[in-house]
Amino acid sequence: MKKFKKVIYLFAILLLPSIMYFLLYTGEHHYKKLPYIGPKKAIQNENGKYDTIYHQIPYFEFTNQDGGKITRDDMLGHIYVVDFFFVTCPTICPKMTTNMAYIQNKFKDRKDLRFLSITVNPEYDTEAVLAEHAKKVHADTKTWDFLTGEKDKIYDVAFNGFFVSAQRDSIAPGGFLHSGMLILLDKNAHIRGYFDGTTHKVIKEQLTDAIDILYKEDYLALKGKEKDKIEQRR
Repeated sequence: MKKFKKVIYLFAILLLPSIMYFLLYTGEHHYKKLPYIGPKKAIQNENGKYDTIYHQIPYFEFTNQDGGKITRDDMLGHIYVVDFFFVTCPTICPKMTTNMAYIQNKFKDRKDLRFLSITVNPEYDTEAVLAEHAKKVHADTKTWDFLTGEKDKIYDVAFNGFFVSAQRDSIAPGGFLHSGMLILLDKNAHIRGYFDGTTHKVIKEQLTDAIDILYKEDYLALKGKEKDKIEQRR
């Protein structure tokens, strides 16, 4: 009897990975892969076929709450979420920060998932101010950086890179106008989704799902009619 049980266990161990792959590869998937957002172009390769080149976030280099440099290239190889905010924001920023913290806690086991909050008021939001803010909102700064830098460079990368608003506006609450979106990027700096950072239901359901899908894209290769579909797991 013991020998029979050992055979069963061995069979399960050896066969289970194949079964799981079969289910993922051929099963019915309920969610499509996330779109690539932004302009794209077709480039002819050496074989005469065409590859699609998607918009990438341009290079940036800002300073975090600890005085360290964070660049676009530091983010390559990481899935990450970005928002634009300012510490003295009286309206949407606290909600956005709360929802960013929710996502960080939700995926706390994913040490390669990163978060960037970029200030639109760098003249006030110095490294010291951002460091104090990070403590106040209980951010884990091992994976969540609060960034400041030259105002013009921040506004430029917001508008031309992330395709969101970021500017001084005397009639806006707090004196600055900026997007309320949490922006999801893949490991190659492609924008893969915008999510309303002021609405917890959107973040809890849609952004959580989207992050799951991006991680699955790394190891689940689908072909033929299924190539644009991918399994989603809550």
